[in-house]
Amino acid sequence: MSSGYDMMAPGRRRLRRLGINVAAASLTALAAAACIHDDHGPRVAGWAITDPAQRHPILVSQQPATLSLRVPRGAHGLSPQQRAQLIGFAERYRARDAGNSKLVILAPSGGPNEVASVQAVAEIRHLLRDSGFDESSIMVEAYHDDRSQQPPIRVSYLQYVAEAPECGHWGSNLAEDPLNVGVPNLGCAQQANFAAMVANPADLLGPRSETPRASERRDVTWAKYVKGQSTVAKKSQDERAKVDVKD
Repeated sequence: MSSGYDMMAPGRRRLRRLGINVAAASLTALAAAACIHDDHGPRVAGWAITDPAQRHPILVSQQPATLSLRVPRGAHGLSPQQRAQLIGFAERYRARDAGNSKLVILAPSGGPNEVASVQAVAEIRHLLRDSGFDESSIMVEAYHDDRSQQPPIRVSYLQYVAEAPECGHWGSNLAEDPLNVGVPNLGCAQQANFAAMVANPADLLGPRSETPRASERRDVTWAKYVKGQSTVAKKSQDERAKVDVKD
């Protein structure tokens, strides 16, 4: 005996299979539509970053800092005011640069004040050495200037400058944010204030260079440790702490 499905007309069987395929396709389309988020205009990928340092980075670059010292013809070295300006400039270099660049002295050549400038350059190098700068951090170069009768001596170095990000972007609607991400301006003021307050922008790029260690006491202690001796520093009776114990 044939089943009801076998007795069904071939045309009706084809319509039934077609209806099943259409229903399956509709369910697939609905599932795909449920995964599509509502788009509310263009988005910037960086807005989804929560770290203010990545959302609004501080740009650090090098710019020249220059001190001009004009030495007239017939002068014998620097004036007292120029010496004070040089010392102040060297102290700012020491505080802001931390050994990342050299002090460059540009001496005018071929001008009427060339002899006076040579004497002033020698005095500049002497003052810098007395201030704690070694010869390896000082560079002297000559330059020629035909436009000036009294070309100045230029002392310069490359200083690091922190450029703050540009804030004030309020293009998004704070009352409606279906993605629940940070607003574009989030953390920008913090980064801008940080860039303005940092004493040495070079610290944002890496640690400062270190001076050689003082090894005198370390060598003595290590030698005692190798010999198996006590590394405790001995103190005299006057240096020892005295405690009065009362009954």
